[in-house]
Amino acid sequence: MQKNQVVLVTESGQQTGLADKMAAHEQGLLHLAFSVMIYRETVRGREYLLQQRAQSKYHSGGLWTNTCCSHPMQGESFENAATRRLNEELGIVAPLVFEMGVSFCYRAELDNNLTEHELDQIILCNVDEVELAPNPEEIMDWRWWSQQEMRAAMAQSPQQFTAWFEEVVGHIEGQLAA
Repeated sequence: MQKNQVVLVTESGQQTGLADKMAAHEQGLLHLAFSVMIYRETVRGREYLLQQRAQSKYHSGGLWTNTCCSHPMQGESFENAATRRLNEELGIVAPLVFEMGVSFCYRAELDNNLTEHELDQIILCNVDEVELAPNPEEIMDWRWWSQQEMRAAMAQSPQQFTAWFEEVVGHIEGQLAA
């Protein structure tokens, strides 16, 4: 499998085949994905590492989203896929400890006549600090957001965030509160 392919699945996660990434998004085909959220606990409260997608991305350019989101390649574990994409997008090379969260299915109409239809695996990672060397082809900006600041921005101007972000945050906050 190549990086430009996605793994097609049923809502229960059973693999049904492979598809070209762009074709899957043009046709709204259900495929595997993951959403990584790196966070840290500070004296001021929890902070989340968010990225602003590069304008040149094939969809959702310029929008803020979770730390990293992508698609595993066929036969690639979510942990290995997350490690690979965190390095490719953010230049993170230090080993991280991942905590698997829930997976959920969503469908969202995007810009460029594309549709995200994903069975999305949440992956959490608690850090004290992490060194970054962002790839400008992937990310135009990044920063730590306090939980309160993030929630306020989502309420005041949700259009600055990706279509999947609010649902991802809801699942993450639910898991971290448990």
